[in-house]
Amino acid sequence: MATSVTGALYVGTSGFSYPPWRGGFYPPKMRPADFLAFYADRLPSVELNNPFHELPPQERFETWAAATPPEFRFAVKMSRQITHMGRFGLIPTFCARVRALGERLGPVLVQFPPNRPRDDGMLRLVLDSLDPELEYAFEFRHESWEVDDVLFAAGIARVGALDGTAAFRYLRLRDPPYDEEELAEWAARLRPLLVAGIDVYCYFK
Repeated sequence: MATSVTGALYVGTSGFSYPPWRGGFYPPKMRPADFLAFYADRLPSVELNNPFHELPPQERFETWAAATPPEFRFAVKMSRQITHMGRFGLIPTFCARVRALGERLGPVLVQFPPNRPRDDGMLRLVLDSLDPELEYAFEFRHESWEVDDVLFAAGIARVGALDGTAAFRYLRLRDPPYDEEELAEWAARLRPLLVAGIDVYCYFK
C-alpha cells in the first residue's frame, strides 16, 4: 500500500519578475504584468523578493494575490530596511501589509546579513515585534548564530533545517543546476516530513 502524503510541497523560485526569462520560461513577447499569472499556472509557490528591496503598498500585495489561484502560496522576504538596516520599528507595518495576500500568504523569510553577528538582544526585540499569527523562517548568514533553541521555542523555522517545531520546513537551494540524482536525494529526505503532515517550502535560485 502506498504511503499517504498529507503535508503540502510548495516548490518555486526566488522571484518571478525576470524579463530575461522571456523566450525560455515565459513566452517571448509576454508583458511583465502577465508574468505572475503565467508562473502561478505552472508552479505552486514563489519567494517574493520585491518586498526585500522596497516595501510595497498594500494594494500591490492585493494585486499579486488576485493574479494567482487560491491554493498558490507566497513566501515573502522581509524588508532589508528591517533586517539589514535595523529599522525594527517597521516590523508591524511590514506584517500588516503582507496580510493583504490573505490565504495565499505562506511564511515570511527573515534573512540577516553576513556582517551581523549574533545579538541576543536584537533577536529578542525582533521576535517580540512579530505578528504572532504569521509564520516565519529565519536565515542567518553569520556563523555565530547558533540559536535553534530560541527559534524552535518560538515555533519558527530555520532555513535549511529539517528538524524543528514549526508546522513547515523552508529550503533555499542556491547551487543550480541539480541533476536527477540530487533531486531524488532531496525527495527522499523530504518525504518523511510530508508523510508526517509537515508542509515544505522549497525555492530554487
